[in-house]
Amino acid sequence: MAVWDDLVGQERVIGQLDAAARDADAYVTAAASGSPLPEASRMTHAWLFTGPPGAGRADAARAFAAALQCTSPDRALPGGAPGCGFCDGCHTSLIGTHADVDVVRTDLLSIGVKETRDLVRRSQMSPAGGRWQVIVLEDADRLTEGAGNVLLKAVEEPASRTVWLLCAPSLEDVLPTIRSRSRHLSLRTPPVEAVADILVRRDGVDPALAASVARATQGHIDRARRLATDERARLRRAAVLKLPLRVGDVGAGLRAAQELIDAASEDSKQAATETDEKETEALRAALGGQSGGRMPRGTAGAMKELEEKQKRRRTRSQRDSLDLALVDLTSFYRDVLTLQFGSSPQAVANVELRDALERIAEESTPAATLRRIEAIAACRDALDRNVAPLLAVEAMAMALRAG
Repeated sequence: MAVWDDLVGQERVIGQLDAAARDADAYVTAAASGSPLPEASRMTHAWLFTGPPGAGRADAARAFAAALQCTSPDRALPGGAPGCGFCDGCHTSLIGTHADVDVVRTDLLSIGVKETRDLVRRSQMSPAGGRWQVIVLEDADRLTEGAGNVLLKAVEEPASRTVWLLCAPSLEDVLPTIRSRSRHLSLRTPPVEAVADILVRRDGVDPALAASVARATQGHIDRARRLATDERARLRRAAVLKLPLRVGDVGAGLRAAQELIDAASEDSKQAATETDEKETEALRAALGGQSGGRMPRGTAGAMKELEEKQKRRRTRSQRDSLDLALVDLTSFYRDVLTLQFGSSPQAVANVELRDALERIAEESTPAATLRRIEAIAACRDALDRNVAPLLAVEAMAMALRAG
């Protein structure tokens, strides 16, 4: 299996990355043998992967990292290429254990200067055993302004065998000075049929369920996989999609808003509890404290710093859960608009709610549906600006009622 096999519907990007990996392999091979280095190359030291959520930005970056570290002897044969997917270089890169591939993601609201400086220091080192030093930054859009300026220096003056792979939803989410020094690759939303196929082929999902969740998520690979493999996620989504049917009454709409917030809080709490406990006990042990006992003098600051980090992580998790619910809600009104304009029935994502969609489509106008979609977008924007979640969701519920 080649490393590109899991990149769904990204043939153009795969072609560019494959060509760059071939040139990178030729460069390293020539340098190791003392041969003249290739003059023209499609390889560069910094790449920026953008695309809509679910397009597979991080998957593409990790696959490229694996191809750069490929050690298969077959790559030198006629028709061969780096990225076999089986050699030690490919395998360890893909599972995250390669010594020269750092995959950086954050579960906090942002990536700060301190963490970025650590990455920059790492980038100046020579590869420990691989062919390249590769740093995959999955959340480049979460860099603070100060952190972005720190990263800019490393991108401007890269080490000879270091490659930065940055992932962000769009070009506008990255500093102009960084994106101007990076080669840009834009990924597209994968076709629904291709997402269903990979769920069946790679995850063993029932074909009917795979087709249903792929259509419901409109090509978002990770969300489709989660819905296919987690029954609780399917139940939560079904509850969210009932909200448009409850906003006809003010009291019911406000209760639905509160339930949405409570569900998001519970999700974040469940996801964080085990991790928080392990981190707290590990820090206690490192500082010489005992479980449940008093901590040594002078360690309160370290414990408080950890608590603040955990609080920020829970906030991020709650926001992500709420945002996912709002995306599902948007898909509901998108389907309503689809019916109002008489589009093909195949364009409807939430086919299991066909009766409710048709009823709301008949009772309202396309203009009202667009205002409701705008209200959901305004709620997402308010949450990004740190508006209290309950106030933002309640305001959205009342806007959905007004139409």
